[in-house]
Amino acid sequence: MGLAHRRRLLLHLLLVAAAAEAAAGAGRKEKGIGGGGGGGGLRFRSGSGTFKVVQVADMHYADGRRTGCLDVLPSEVAGCSDLNTTAFLYRLFRAEDPDLVVFTGDNIYGFDATDAAKSMDAAIAPAINMNLPWAAVIGNHDQEGTLSREGVMRHLVGMKNTLSSFNPEGIEIDGYGNYNLEVGGVEGTLLANKSVLNLYFLDSGDYSTVPSIGGYGWIKASQQFWFQQTSSNLQTKYMKEEPKQKAAAPGLVYFHIPLPEFSSFTSSNFTGVKQEGISSPSINSGFFASMVEAGDVKAAFIGHDHVNDFCGKLNGIQLCYAGGFGYHAYGKAGWSRRARVVSVQLEKTDGGEWRGVKSIKTWKRLDDPHLTTIDSEVLWNRGSNGRRKKNPDGKIR
Repeated sequence: MGLAHRRRLLLHLLLVAAAAEAAAGAGRKEKGIGGGGGGGGLRFRSGSGTFKVVQVADMHYADGRRTGCLDVLPSEVAGCSDLNTTAFLYRLFRAEDPDLVVFTGDNIYGFDATDAAKSMDAAIAPAINMNLPWAAVIGNHDQEGTLSREGVMRHLVGMKNTLSSFNPEGIEIDGYGNYNLEVGGVEGTLLANKSVLNLYFLDSGDYSTVPSIGGYGWIKASQQFWFQQTSSNLQTKYMKEEPKQKAAAPGLVYFHIPLPEFSSFTSSNFTGVKQEGISSPSINSGFFASMVEAGDVKAAFIGHDHVNDFCGKLNGIQLCYAGGFGYHAYGKAGWSRRARVVSVQLEKTDGGEWRGVKSIKTWKRLDDPHLTTIDSEVLWNRGSNGRRKKNPDGKIR
């Protein structure tokens, strides 16, 4: 049996299993979902004190079986399609059992999608069929088909199990899909009704709308103002309202297009690989500074550049690529499609009660025969606060 035939057989078996998973999903207990804490009832697990997020970047989904794969080995071309992306989603979700799935843009490839709404439905289907809560932002290709950028986001917020929001109510803001989610502490504990982890989602745009400036879009001033106000309000609530906490709850930020600061790293100070240039906007709109000034953000997660998958730390914030997920997206033949996993761990008192966040860890999963885990690392630990250590000469660099 040839390699291509074995892959087609494996894909068929995975999709059959997915149908069974969908049938069982309706009766599955929704882990991490309960009352309080905001964010659609997201909360940490009582047994492990953990909250796990799977990030899926750049699926570039189009027309399913009719859409072929890009940048795969010659032996993998036959029978390869969007369904390989679907199969990877099911494998990944079964292995990681996440509390939240985040799709960080270019979820579909509008140019090749005959019907953008149907393509989005098919792309997100594994999360819905497995009864997983999910959230999404849009990238620079989602709107290039039969739906406008606004239409894409409106469709996403109307889908089953989504925690995505169109935009905050009552304010004027650029883009579509700027919102936040709150993750409550463990049920029955002191922090059960407080958000001990804050998730921010922003629309990083598609392309510049300023005639004199070319290239990609950027996070605008109105979005940054909303982010800063939201962060400030959450921090005040967490530290000033009973039970009062000494430090802000950590925040994680998700969007699509990298900030110019992603160019700050070399292979000596990041974990992962950089195999292409950083495709950031041609101007710096200052969002990284906004995150630093907010004080609660520990990491930001993006997609866009498919064959970059590194994390690097700058001014106390980890800047992380996910790596390309979809088979209809450009990639690198022989370099596995991948996803980023983030696991947030609560601190446990001597008396056995779960409290605030203790650590944030990450790793990546590869779509290879073993669903290999690589590049496990700690992004943040309580007490470190992102501070850089002094060098032997006493100076902080």
